[in-house]
Amino acid sequence: MIYRPIAIDQEITFSKKKFIVSKTDIKGNILFVNKNFCDISGYNEDELIGTPHNILRHPDMPRAVFFLVWNSLLRGEPVSGVVKNLAKSGEYYWVIADFDIKKDADGNIKSFTSFRRAAPQQVIDTVEELYETMLKIEKKHGMEGSLSYFEAFLEEHHMSYDEFLSELIKPRGLLAKLLEAFKSMFS
Repeated sequence: MIYRPIAIDQEITFSKKKFIVSKTDIKGNILFVNKNFCDISGYNEDELIGTPHNILRHPDMPRAVFFLVWNSLLRGEPVSGVVKNLAKSGEYYWVIADFDIKKDADGNIKSFTSFRRAAPQQVIDTVEELYETMLKIEKKHGMEGSLSYFEAFLEEHHMSYDEFLSELIKPRGLLAKLLEAFKSMFS
């Protein structure tokens, strides 16, 4: 059984220069974590390796967001997301997660690597209200209702999910260069 902390309303903040990295198999079980992952989440490496990545799922996160991310990954498409994670202490932290796909020589997906960075406050402000609404709908009408709401939201803004995220989270300037350099270390 996986220990699930009780969420408390206390945020963990960390430097935007710190990148959190994890690698999972295609079922979402953790294969690798970096030191920043452990430092920020409060778990040690032994507690995480082999554990489903959803150990970090905060109850404020709509399941529909993870559904969209997993569908993209399983289609072999890199994707990003804004996620509120749950630390071992019950505290939370917001990240922008960029997911990369590793394939074998035959083109079969073998693992996923996630590079996370601290989400800026304007990003959090944008998604927090959206996620609250989606979660309320999800509790009443299931994930399908939440997905329908999100699709209507995107349609109203004349954007696809990728366009919405790109506008919201795209790293710029020095941060973009830092992120690319960091990702290349894990390629």
